[in-house]
Amino acid sequence: MADTVLGAGGAHAPTGAPQPTEQVTAALSAIERSTQHLLATAEALDDASVREPSLLPGWRRSHVLTHLARNADGLVNLLTWAKTGAEHPMYPSAADRAADIEEGSVRPHRLLVEDLAAAHGRFAHAVRTLPASAWEAEIDAGGEPMPARHVLRKRLLELWVHSVDLDCGLGFDEIPGADAEQLLEDVVQRFGGRSDVPAVTVVADFADGRTRSWELRGTTSVPAQVRGTPGALLGWLLGRERGEQLEGEVPDLPTWL
Repeated sequence: MADTVLGAGGAHAPTGAPQPTEQVTAALSAIERSTQHLLATAEALDDASVREPSLLPGWRRSHVLTHLARNADGLVNLLTWAKTGAEHPMYPSAADRAADIEEGSVRPHRLLVEDLAAAHGRFAHAVRTLPASAWEAEIDAGGEPMPARHVLRKRLLELWVHSVDLDCGLGFDEIPGADAEQLLEDVVQRFGGRSDVPAVTVVADFADGRTRSWELRGTTSVPAQVRGTPGALLGWLLGRERGEQLEGEVPDLPTWL
């Protein structure tokens, strides 16, 4: 049996395995913290409450938990693509993705939690063992070409946003500041370049006194300004909230993809 060393999050990896960079380790630590919060939330549910509606139309909490498990496995596929150079799509097809979520959503509460924990373990192992050079490999997440390192940002976004969607008491303003700032960057970038997005400056006031702004879409004139906490801005940008807590003339946004 190969010797092992204790990796981040308590998992074991072979001593000869590639060691993650500091940036990857920090990103995985944020993902681990978010996952532990999610698992604690899921553990507190039971077979009745896990069948209750989530904040996502048509999805129960069991759908959200199953989606997060399959998302982790899908991202492992992308990391396999980056590692081997052989195309390995995130999901075989949109229909297969939907079927897997629907099938998993009927599982008992205990199996849902175990599935989510196991999927996270597979994802964390894939992250820790990916060679440093592979993080710059180009992959494609369903029509979204990107370097493999963006997989880490995608996972953190999925974890926090869908933890809120579980409707178990977590609000966007409870997301840790550093994570909320990264999520804002990613959400704005995903909106960037879309012709159906209004020209507006998004201004975030952070708890540490800093202020940051992003252009939701460029314009030759001075755009309108929408201002608020990172959580209030995230809720509005992601279509989960109407923006009542924001300052400025809050425009309607297209559906978040």
